[in-house]
Amino acid sequence: MTVKKDIRELSDAEIAVAVESLGEKPYRAKQISHWIWARSVTDFEDMTTLSKSLRDKLIEKFEFRPVHLDFQQKSSDATIKVAFKLYDDNIIEGVLIPSEDRMTACISSQVGCSLSCKFCATGYLERQRNLTPGEIYDQVLYIRKLALEHYNMPLTNIVFMGMGEPLLNYKNVMMGIERITSPDGLAMSSKRITLSTAGIAKLIKKLGDDNAKFKLALSLHAANDMKRNKIMPINETNSLKVLLEALNYYYKKTKSMITLEYIVFKDFNDTLEDAKELLTFVKKIPAKVNIIEYNPIEMASFTNTDEDRLESIRDYLERHRVNVRLRRSRGKDIDAACGQLANKR
Repeated sequence: MTVKKDIRELSDAEIAVAVESLGEKPYRAKQISHWIWARSVTDFEDMTTLSKSLRDKLIEKFEFRPVHLDFQQKSSDATIKVAFKLYDDNIIEGVLIPSEDRMTACISSQVGCSLSCKFCATGYLERQRNLTPGEIYDQVLYIRKLALEHYNMPLTNIVFMGMGEPLLNYKNVMMGIERITSPDGLAMSSKRITLSTAGIAKLIKKLGDDNAKFKLALSLHAANDMKRNKIMPINETNSLKVLLEALNYYYKKTKSMITLEYIVFKDFNDTLEDAKELLTFVKKIPAKVNIIEYNPIEMASFTNTDEDRLESIRDYLERHRVNVRLRRSRGKDIDAACGQLANKR
């Protein structure tokens, strides 16, 4: 039995080649892409501008593998966590984070994660596979619908801060973003998309070479190599010096300011000395800083620092003219906050 290919893994050029191989006119390829990405159709029979014979040919050769809702949960602070079941029964999670002036979708890029960051629940799961462009697109589509249904507001922002390391799924993430931002897709602004990475230097440079239009955030969390090695094994092969070079290269190519994310752990990275090291790092690149309160997980022994220490780090950076803000956690009571996604109900 021939295994059908998921048509949403094909580029427009590959769809054009497929259409030609089926003996159809070239303009049919554009019609098919429009149905898939602008109209969000996941059934060839719904492509009513195509002839019945072409629809039958497509059904014979291709399939759709849409994500399906597994369950969803609403937090006391109005955050909504969604678990999606994939075609192979794997589960991923996404989050809708509402606020007064924006609706943000936090989405996943992989099933599990291979980076094993010690403070992150997803890091304790094995990486099963990369998500496809269609699975990335479907998360946004569903969470956009949630924003309208629950809050009567359109989706305004997307953050790749869910499960997985986006840069280790580079091709599919880039294609997914292309479909989400294309006028013949969901037509969302690339400036409203932030990709967060644990720090893979060569792929940060590739983003620069590819002139990425979205925003880039680095999960820093410690501004000296010894501490960062302890919590983020990726730092052993992508040291702070190497990351600084890559981030400056990225900025030179894109002129896009970088966001540094700094989760504060009690008695680990919450002293004035840590704040000084963070200041030294941020002064070497065009960047702003998000100070983030930690969300404890069962698998790790880290705890959130005291409120006064959080504020003292922020105040120290502000005094030294760093663009910094203190980011509060959302959805902690349903394990939907930063670093808590682990398919837990």
